[in-house]
Amino acid sequence: MSIRRRFFAATYDRQLRRAEKCGLTDMRRGLLAQAAGDVLEIGGGTGANLAHYQPAVTSLTLTEPDGSMLKRLERHAQQAAPSALVLRAPAEDLPFDDDTFDTVVSTLVLCRVDDQPRAVREIRRVLRPEGRLLFLEHVRGADAKLAKKQDRMNWLNRVVVCCDCNRPTLDTLEQGGFRLTALEHTELPKAPSFVRPTIVGSAVAAVAAGPARVASPDKELAAVMDAVMKGMTGDA
Repeated sequence: MSIRRRFFAATYDRQLRRAEKCGLTDMRRGLLAQAAGDVLEIGGGTGANLAHYQPAVTSLTLTEPDGSMLKRLERHAQQAAPSALVLRAPAEDLPFDDDTFDTVVSTLVLCRVDDQPRAVREIRRVLRPEGRLLFLEHVRGADAKLAKKQDRMNWLNRVVVCCDCNRPTLDTLEQGGFRLTALEHTELPKAPSFVRPTIVGSAVAAVAAGPARVASPDKELAAVMDAVMKGMTGDA
């Protein structure tokens, strides 16, 4: 385990503190209110999502590949969700049978997996039919100028926060066989400009081959996230 990764794990909560206070926590809460049934959270980190799961969650499993993060996640889970199962595992190689979970949660994870397409395929594999992926991810910007800046700055982002800021995560989800059911384009609060573009939403495994953008909107989640975004911007 590298010194850099140990340092990152030790300072992760501190790095996100301002973002959490300025809207990220509200975004997590709005998204995770929709989690239900047997839930898997990949890349649980230090456990920032634990406080936001609702009684509709009947079982909670959390995976985290980094040993330093895992220790913090285990300690947090013992206090906030003592019945949760915490495992060390990468998103690209989930130790579960097919069709195991009703909901998979991914928040600020698909930017740092080693193999994003493989991770998405694993998420789809472990989801039950009609199961739902809930995601909150910072992504490559749609604006060409910003995207070029992300490409230039990605080396620094990898060094400082151990992730890629320029991944086309939305395309990866669709190419991986997911159909988007709710989608909000927003910004990661209090982040550098090259890290701000963010997507929040839900997806289910597509029945037909080929990607489809929000073909059947998840009205409940869309309404929740719309309220969250309006609260962050101060709109009536």
